[in-house]
Amino acid sequence: MTELRIPDAALLPEYEAALARFWSPTTVAPEALRQRHLAAIAADRAAFLASLDDRAAKGAPVILPDGSAVKRLPGFSRWIVADGFCGVVNMRWQPGTAELPAHVLGHVGYGVVPWRRREGHATRALGLLLAEIAPLGLPFVELTTDPANEASIAVIRAQGGVLVERFTKTASHGGGAALRWRITL
Repeated sequence: MTELRIPDAALLPEYEAALARFWSPTTVAPEALRQRHLAAIAADRAAFLASLDDRAAKGAPVILPDGSAVKRLPGFSRWIVADGFCGVVNMRWQPGTAELPAHVLGHVGYGVVPWRRREGHATRALGLLLAEIAPLGLPFVELTTDPANEASIAVIRAQGGVLVERFTKTASHGGGAALRWRITL
């Protein structure tokens, strides 16, 4: 059974092992984030875990794929667990509005380790996250995908996602075509 867990020391070795197998919790500059997470874990495991729940946006600026730094938004991560670590789902937002700054492609991001894909974990994790974030009072959340990412499109549609627009990602996000989806809360 798929569940979401607050990142914790008990599962950290499995998360670290996934990173060591060249998995990354993001598709935006995945190798850079993978390396930053491995370095942060090596430096201070407890601080790394604490950084994954930053609802006050007190953490360091976010480094975009082009190397520029932007102010961090409030956010948190949950680890997807089903007989062990399966992946990550993240939430970020601006308090008091559903709008996001131009450098943030969506409220929600997720990634499942390759050896646990096609088991339904992303769909179930997204549904669990939607229930968890309902108290934030947002009318909707937005997610983005590459047009060819049929698996992610299916996950979003399974949770009620509706295509809002086709757009071109900014150069700071590597350019290229993308789809923006909206899920009403």
